[in-house]
Amino acid sequence: MEIKREGLVSEIADPETVWDLIVAGGGATGLGVALDAASRGYKTLLLEQSDFAKGTSSRSTKLVHGGVRYLAQGNIGLVIEALRERGILLQNAPHLVRNESFIIPNYSWSSSIFYSVGLSVYDLLAGRRSFGRSRLISRSELIRRIPNIQQKALKSGVLYHDGQFDDARLAVSLALTAREQGATLLNYFRVTALTKEGNRINGVLARDLETGRMYPLKAKVVINATGVFVDELLGMDAPGSRPLVRPSQGIHLVFDKSFLGPQDALMIPKTKDGRVLFAIPWHDRMLVGTTDTPLQAHQPEPRALEEEIRFILEAAAGYLTRTPTRKDVRSVFAGLRPLAAPQNEREKTKEISRSHKLIVSDSGLVTITGGKWTTYRQMAEDTVNLAIVTAGLPVRACLTKNLSLHGFKESLAWSDPFFVYGSDALAVKALAKENTAWKEALDPRLPYIGAEVVWATRCEMARTVEDVLARRTRALFLDARAAMDMAPAVARLMAEELKRDAVWEKEQIVSFLAVAKNYLVDG
Repeated sequence: MEIKREGLVSEIADPETVWDLIVAGGGATGLGVALDAASRGYKTLLLEQSDFAKGTSSRSTKLVHGGVRYLAQGNIGLVIEALRERGILLQNAPHLVRNESFIIPNYSWSSSIFYSVGLSVYDLLAGRRSFGRSRLISRSELIRRIPNIQQKALKSGVLYHDGQFDDARLAVSLALTAREQGATLLNYFRVTALTKEGNRINGVLARDLETGRMYPLKAKVVINATGVFVDELLGMDAPGSRPLVRPSQGIHLVFDKSFLGPQDALMIPKTKDGRVLFAIPWHDRMLVGTTDTPLQAHQPEPRALEEEIRFILEAAAGYLTRTPTRKDVRSVFAGLRPLAAPQNEREKTKEISRSHKLIVSDSGLVTITGGKWTTYRQMAEDTVNLAIVTAGLPVRACLTKNLSLHGFKESLAWSDPFFVYGSDALAVKALAKENTAWKEALDPRLPYIGAEVVWATRCEMARTVEDVLARRTRALFLDARAAMDMAPAVARLMAEELKRDAVWEKEQIVSFLAVAKNYLVDG
């Protein structure tokens, strides 16, 4: 189904229209809220200042999981919630979420016992939504499954099951599902002010970043789901308010899959800074991460720090016999997670990014922060429930536990490069037959073809070259240099679809290359 921006914009043209909810923020949380609200029958508008999942929501470790380390920390409630939501997500989006086997290598017999017992509890907490039982595996089986594992002093391994997914593609699926449920969603629309009647918020002012036009929009309740940018909207409501969050950065490096093996992921339970490190097979590559670097400020396009790159390379070298080097890095990407900002000089930052938090301001602004991809649906349900009370909306039950997401398809051939489209794959392949040029690969290093650019522009609300190469496809995250070489062809195809001129094409290429260079690691 084609989605034309002109049609979406026309839905907000009448300044007298009163929306039940206006959601600011088009990441995992905002999209989840929009879908939940629209599926309940509320008149819903979502505004995103960049592209859907442009920030943290496209830069995760690609895990749908309960969180083994949260179990070790004793956060049983969060683990149970996440394991439940992991099962619901697999049920509702089997074209984007799959069961992945993880192996923890043990270099002492005590760790073999510790992780075997801990993961047995993990299995038990998952209950009927278990992805498979964990088990102790022998040294020889571990070496067979991950031939590149460091063998010196290796005793055994523990194999367990969790979920793996494509975060940006899930965001696209959520956006399309929300649209099908009646929501209006607009990317490249920035909320510039909150409007009030007395002391109560009654809407927003928003600017279309493509045309510059301003839109006054009325709402019964406004949801602040802007992730690490929540303080900006809170500041519009109450200037001078104390910051709620301080960002922390995590990065990932992407390598050829030969460093890992054909199917299993590797989980390193404790690095020198106390974090868990994962090496995961993802889109025919190996993804390794993540770090935890507190920042004093943040920007829309975070950059990996040299010490973070070094840390991951050194950590990987401790567990792999054929060591990945800087020259082997296909792409590096950085994402931000929110930390609770210290309320005084003595207080340390405390991570809130895994347990979500809801706040209602005196003005009626509802703010949702924290959480993680796995629990986005529960976060959305909680947010809409609170919005109903705050705005006095008619009470309607949540429907998302059993709502299939756009593209729903079971029994996928995961080797098919079109698998992320689910039930849309046939339509994308059919589109390729309409034009000889659309059948052609955009670059021999990656599986993407011209038809996918056309599809993203027509049917998935892509507006820029970066939208296509970073989030509708994952080219930038899989091979940054290949993505840079693909940019001119993508700009040309998009210009034809969007009726743009040569100046637009050139601007898009220059803009994308400026972003893409941050994904390169110098050798």
